[in-house]
Amino acid sequence: MAKKIKRLKVQRRAAGKKRREDLRENPLLGREQSTARKPSRAELTPEQHLASSDPKFAALIARCRPFDVKRNDSLRPFDALAESIAYQQLSGKAAATIFGRVRALYPKRKWFSPELIIATPDERFRGAGLSRSKTIAIKDLAAKTLDGTVPTRGALDRMSDEEIIARLTAVRGVGRWTAEMLLLFDLGRLDVWPVHDYGVRKGYAKTFGKKELPTPKELLAIGERWRPYRSVAAWYFWRALDSPEKISAGRA
Repeated sequence: MAKKIKRLKVQRRAAGKKRREDLRENPLLGREQSTARKPSRAELTPEQHLASSDPKFAALIARCRPFDVKRNDSLRPFDALAESIAYQQLSGKAAATIFGRVRALYPKRKWFSPELIIATPDERFRGAGLSRSKTIAIKDLAAKTLDGTVPTRGALDRMSDEEIIARLTAVRGVGRWTAEMLLLFDLGRLDVWPVHDYGVRKGYAKTFGKKELPTPKELLAIGERWRPYRSVAAWYFWRALDSPEKISAGRA
């Protein structure tokens, strides 16, 4: 038995010596093995990146279906923003009814025309159910589309998030939240962080067991850990408010 133990010790020393010699000849050997064991941050999927930040976030992701927002390649900024204006401060059903009537003002047209919107008397929009303020907003949107304030679809792809927000919020009735929703759901931007959104704030509080909702300023600082996938983080916080039986995707 003593001889066997002595022989094992000799074999271990020899193996250790060979390992040290191999590392001297190829210093990258140990580094390659380390990389194989643990992927770099850049190699993580958005879900893996977020889950690695906190076990509670990992649990939220595990019980929800994967983030599935895709960019809308057929997006026309004018039409998307006109719809957003029509839907403001209304329930989904009521807004859909009114917006359907507005679209019916232009039969056989797939897209809105800014020129036609401007030429349409206000009374026709009011008759379709649009409020006075929304009628003014949609006409301002049409005017700013024609003068180039509202970028074209191609121009949007070349602009940063903040550049887009600055241009879109120049339109009457379009606030930062509306611009952020277009960035996230229509343009598929992955690092949008809508800190004023009630659902995101409430979903964060629910996920992390907070009694009070974070302020937008607090949430802005908290979100730094989730760059460059804050859109994905926001989406999961919306999902945190869904019932377990019915997990739905879409705007909150």
